Parts: sequence; structure tokens; C-alpha cells
Amino acid sequence: MTAVETRALTRRYGNAKPGAEDEVPALREVDLTVERGEVYGLLGPNGAGKTTLCRILSTILLPTSGTARVLGHDVVRDADRVKGVIGIVFGGERGLYTRLTIRDNLRFWAALYGLHGNDLRRRCDALLERMGLGDRADDRVDTLSRGMKQRLHLARGLVADPPLLILDEPTVGMDPVAAQDFRVLVEGLKADGRTVMLTTHDMAEAEALCDRVSVFDRGRIVTTGAPAGIGALISRYEQVDAVGVPAGVAAALTDVPGVIAVRPLERDRTRIETRDARATHVVLRLLVEAGVTAISTGRPTLEEVYLHVIGERGMAVDG
Repeated sequence: MTAVETRALTRRYGNAKPGAEDEVPALREVDLTVERGEVYGLLGPNGAGKTTLCRILSTILLPTSGTARVLGHDVVRDADRVKGVIGIVFGGERGLYTRLTIRDNLRFWAALYGLHGNDLRRRCDALLERMGLGDRADDRVDTLSRGMKQRLHLARGLVADPPLLILDEPTVGMDPVAAQDFRVLVEGLKADGRTVMLTTHDMAEAEALCDRVSVFDRGRIVTTGAPAGIGALISRYEQVDAVGVPAGVAAALTDVPGVIAVRPLERDRTRIETRDARATHVVLRLLVEAGVTAISTGRPTLEEVYLHVIGERGMAVDG
């Protein structure tokens, strides 16, 4: 049994009549399969459809058409069963009672899931310790840092011990140390055998956490694969970094066929981005002829892949 499976999943906002001019398609016939036990990333800018997909999977929204199943349960026909097998983690302070303590928040949510007595106390205490919140359990939520609040969100998502956890932009606004700590916690969830779906526009986060990723653009999936593999899908893209490129040479490089960007970096460095090996060869020849010797080449990171596929639409993603 797969953890998540969608087929031709579509969601439109606005006028309910199909084809109406004021209708906004948030998801367009999305086919997606998430295997049990994997960390699956949904990448894309705001408005790409990631959060809409998560809301449908968590039964908050109904699809306009198509189907979605969570651990074998249809999100429309079996909504109650779906709710029993998922945990949802949002960013920020949404859903937190800031004037209550960490412990009181978690016990309240546990009671909503039907836990009580010793079972409730044991479950909450175990989660507080696992999330590193045990020493702060009696502190009010409004005294916590962003990272600590997100740990509490994660504890809330786990209070019913769900096999599937949906994390919607979990590290937005965190400082780098808190974000890294949170990623370690997510790695621990995978070690438990849980399935994790993660929405993000942070490419480093996807590379660090995800087994596979799907890149979304305007409600469609552009491509799916391992984070490193997505880079290989557009391996024709390269980048050349050079130090001390004369202004005239930099201007001339912009006219080379296959060069898609020439931009200055710090410390007198210039980055030239190309879409094929032939363009890279021409760029290197022109730089050497101009007397530039500090040159390095490389493949784009997932961040550059994202920019080419989504931001600049360097590949034909519509069809």
C-alpha cells in the first residue's frame, strides 16, 4: 500500500462552473505517488499548488475532480479514516495557545484525540522529551523562540502517533541553527518508519531531507525525482565563475548563444550561466583570450535547477 496516491487531482477556486473566466486552477490533474516510509518534498514558489494539495490530503479541502487516497483511504469518501492516520504541522503560531504552557497545549490536543489519564500523561511527557521541550514544559508559549514553537507544532502533529506527517513550510522564519535542529528531528521520524510530506521552497532543505521531490509550477508537477537526480535532468546547464572579468568582456558574453545569464558576484567575481556545453566552451575561450585565468566551472545546485525550471522557465513546462 502506498502512503499517498493522487490521480488527475484538480482543484479550482472562484466560480464553481468549470471553464468560467474567473476560475483559478490551483491544481491541474496532478498524478503523485508517495511510498510508505519516505520523505517526500513538494517544491515550488508561493501559489504553486503545494499547500492546496496538502489541504486536500488532510480533508480540509475537497478536490474539484480527480482522486486522492491516503494509506488506502479516499479523502472524500473516507475522510474520517484519513484524519485518523495523518498529522499536520504548520509554521508560525497558528494553532498555538500562546498564554498556556507547552505542557497544557500538548495535553489539550491529546485530549481532543481521545487520550486520557495515564495514557495522556505518558504520551505527552514522551513527546516533550523527544522534542527537547522537557525543561521548558511549564513555560508559556509566548515566551518561546520560533524554533521552540515549531518543536511544539511537531509534538502536536505526533500526539496521535500518525503514520503520515504533513509538514507545511516547517522551517520558515527559523534561524539556521534552529532549522538544522528541526531537520534532525525529521530524520528521526523517518527512522521510525513514518512517511513525511514536506512543502518548501528551500532547496537546501529538500536536498538535506528528501528521498524524492516534485517541483510544482502553477498547479502542475514539472518534474519528480531524487534531489540530485533533478540536477541531472537539466545537466546541460553549467556555470562558469571567473575573477576579474573586464566589463567589455562581460557584456560580450551576454551575446553568446546559449548563455542565459551573466551576473556579478562578490569579490570581483562574475558568474556566467549556460544552457549547453558548446556555450560553455565558447565562454571559456573568450575568458582565456581576455587574460582571465581564475576560472572554475560546475553544475548547478538544486537552487539553480529551481530557478531555471521555474523562475526563468528555461524548459518548456507547459503543454
